[in-house]
Amino acid sequence: MRLIRLLRFRSAFFFLILAATAQADWTIVSSASEPGRGGAVHRHVVLEDSARSDRITVDLAIFSTKSCTLRILQNGDGADSLGEVMRHENCLAGVNGGYFDERFAPLGLRIANGQMIVPLRRARLISGVLVASPRGVQILRSREFSRRAGVTAAIQCGPFLVDRGEQINGLNDSHVARRSFAATTTSNRALVGVCSGVSLAELSKILATTSFAEELRIERALNLDGGSSTGFWFARENGSVFSIPEQKAVRDFVGVVAK
Repeated sequence: MRLIRLLRFRSAFFFLILAATAQADWTIVSSASEPGRGGAVHRHVVLEDSARSDRITVDLAIFSTKSCTLRILQNGDGADSLGEVMRHENCLAGVNGGYFDERFAPLGLRIANGQMIVPLRRARLISGVLVASPRGVQILRSREFSRRAGVTAAIQCGPFLVDRGEQINGLNDSHVARRSFAATTTSNRALVGVCSGVSLAELSKILATTSFAEELRIERALNLDGGSSTGFWFARENGSVFSIPEQKAVRDFVGVVAK
């Protein structure tokens, strides 16, 4: 009988923990913006989960798709850092790119400067494609992508974090890591960003429910290669730089450039 009561108590206690976790929400504690070149804006946001007293930071480079676009920048031998490539290519901002294997070969579609580097790959993890073309910046499901004329840059990665403004169900909620991502909005703005350390499920919820800037609603968001690959770079208007360096060699980068 004592064993049954103990098991019931443990089950009830575990249920309460799950309920508290499910009800936890990330809220903005502080935020700050600074102007960059070409109209880009750096947004630094601190969020807190009051239920667990946890804090994270999110850094975003927000840009107009009317005046800016994306480039996929190759780093085939891994010799250059994000900061070095961003400066050399005169980028406004940038983050690390997609996945690569143990031989440093890209995993999934890569189009750079209008040229196909690696073809589209059908795989569950790399479920989306970040695309730049004369139509602007888009995030597509892998099955939605077609090699249309005018595609200048594309990188396949995943998983999807936000679709039609809604968070994605079923994402991993146990593995916490640094994250990098790209997102498109309901207005003529897009963004690339990093988060200091959350699960994929938490990041999905944060991006779908948090108002990072006025009239900025994320429509679609795609996870990029995170963990030790995570890097963020932003050129301030005054000529200085805000940077979060990657912790290992990275195969490619996503750069924001003026049209």
